[in-house]
Amino acid sequence: MTIRALPGVPMGRPQIDVRSYVSPMALNRWNPSIRASEEKDSDERTIGIYDVIGEDWWTGGGFTAKRMAAALRSLGKGPVTVSINSPGGDMFEGIAMYSMLREHPGEVTIKVMGLAASAASIIAMGGDQVQIARPAFLMIHNCWLGVAGNRHELREVADQIEPFDAAMADVYAARTGEPIEAMAKLMDRESWIGGSAAVDQGFADALLDSEEVKKGEGKTQAAAVRRLESALRASGMSKSDAMTLISEFKSSAGDPAGNGAGDPTGNTEAAIVAGLRAFKLTY
Repeated sequence: MTIRALPGVPMGRPQIDVRSYVSPMALNRWNPSIRASEEKDSDERTIGIYDVIGEDWWTGGGFTAKRMAAALRSLGKGPVTVSINSPGGDMFEGIAMYSMLREHPGEVTIKVMGLAASAASIIAMGGDQVQIARPAFLMIHNCWLGVAGNRHELREVADQIEPFDAAMADVYAARTGEPIEAMAKLMDRESWIGGSAAVDQGFADALLDSEEVKKGEGKTQAAAVRRLESALRASGMSKSDAMTLISEFKSSAGDPAGNGAGDPTGNTEAAIVAGLRAFKLTY
């Protein structure tokens, strides 16, 4: 028997070494569920949650705790605004994001733009300030899951998830100042809480700035403010700058000294118009 000589590796053959690198910033820009702006010339430090909470196994989408962590790292220390419109999803993903926001080294403002339901409502409770649109909703309920088994196993599962409901009720109670038992009753009946009711019940601190209308202003003045906002935005102002300017005029309208754009008669609309004339704007 002879030993068969096998061919060796060809000499001088180039080594194949292909590598790729994708910048995390590029991934964040590509991912539509993250809106994290860190431009130095911008005042916006916003994260947008406009998806289900956790990974969506049906579509491949979803806003996860990992993405929240990446967005917060990208923005760094300082104030952060989180805008929410989500039907909820994975409870533990929501709890993780709630904890991240509570631990963030800077003021966190939550804005409920449309819906913060289920797990998303837990995230909403993580803000130092919680604002909600007038027609928006919070929805709170007991956690639920799909299970299969005999009656003994089903009873055991019910006992196992009871602490989860208690933990969520504790979060709502901490925000509202109400007893945990009261929050548990709201969760038992799956409560839908509108914007104004959310403020009244302590789930939110205020309506969105754009929704605030002082008592007694009436429909005429509210319409005038909207027209003024449109005029300011048409002149090139951002929405936030326009609303800030209008708020300044409104707050100084009742100044008895007549300082700034104020009108000692308390006529807010007249004061705003007077201020706008200084900017040579018409509407």
